[in-house]
Amino acid sequence: MATSQENHKAWHIRSSLRPGDLGYLTYLHGVLYAKEYEWDYTFEAYVAESLARFALCFDARKDGMWIAELDGQIVGSVGIVGDSNSEAQLRWFLVHPIQRGHGLGRILLNKAIRFCRDHGFKSVFLWTVSDLKAAAHLYQLAGFRKTEEKRHQVWGKTLTEERYDLAL
Repeated sequence: MATSQENHKAWHIRSSLRPGDLGYLTYLHGVLYAKEYEWDYTFEAYVAESLARFALCFDARKDGMWIAELDGQIVGSVGIVGDSNSEAQLRWFLVHPIQRGHGLGRILLNKAIRFCRDHGFKSVFLWTVSDLKAAAHLYQLAGFRKTEEKRHQVWGKTLTEERYDLAL
């Protein structure tokens, strides 16, 4: 169990989905990205659709989800979707603003990467946007390298999407 230095309480990180998790993770992504980056409701729809597909097609041999809780409230998440026998995608990486800066993001990211190694993936990739500088810093510290950029209109904004890859 990881410790939150700010609250002097322990985060509980679980690797199972419970009823309400998909909706709450969708909600958190929607409201936090709207508040912090002014993304519109289409981002929330994108998250909802991808989380629903993940849950309906979940295969424990290649997929994983880690949810961080503090006092029974979800404060972070990360998921892995096995795209093939050799490659996985990291998705839904989020740390609630009140828990940022205390190591939770690094812990979640490390759990996802360890899962990929333990399950024999040769590489893991993710898509993010250039505005998410703190997340990109964590990805780079973990060994990810930016391999692609594309600028387009999405979620009510013109954004630069970035692909990061990590060879395992």
